[in-house]
Amino acid sequence: MIYYISLLFVLLFNTPLHSNPELDLEITGIKKDAGFIEVGIYNSEEYFLEEGKSFKTYKIPVKNKKASIRISDLPQGNYAITLYHDENEDGKCNMNFLGIPKEPYAFSNNFKPKFSAPSFEDCVFNLKENLSLDIKLIH
Repeated sequence: MIYYISLLFVLLFNTPLHSNPELDLEITGIKKDAGFIEVGIYNSEEYFLEEGKSFKTYKIPVKNKKASIRISDLPQGNYAITLYHDENEDGKCNMNFLGIPKEPYAFSNNFKPKFSAPSFEDCVFNLKENLSLDIKLIH
């Protein structure tokens, strides 16, 4: 009897009450088999698109023109994703003189900007349970 009570306590107190959901990202539209996909995840509009201000960052190697990642360190909440294919591995998204990326880039919700950068609201999604997102690069 004591064994069962002890086992019950171990199970109750060693099991996390709220585990983080898993976010699976599949990046498509990769044309060059080189470099890395640099991912920035933002959890508020306050710093959205500001360099070095993302909530989390990830670097995914490109292999056979494919890149994917399973992220399990994000608590439930609202997020927006920015990413680019760092084809030349220089650690930055290279831009032209107008500020438009010269390297392929993308946003969550596969948002395609027309005349200006997207807002947090354009790209936001809710992560409350396991989720898979396919994000296609813009060339």
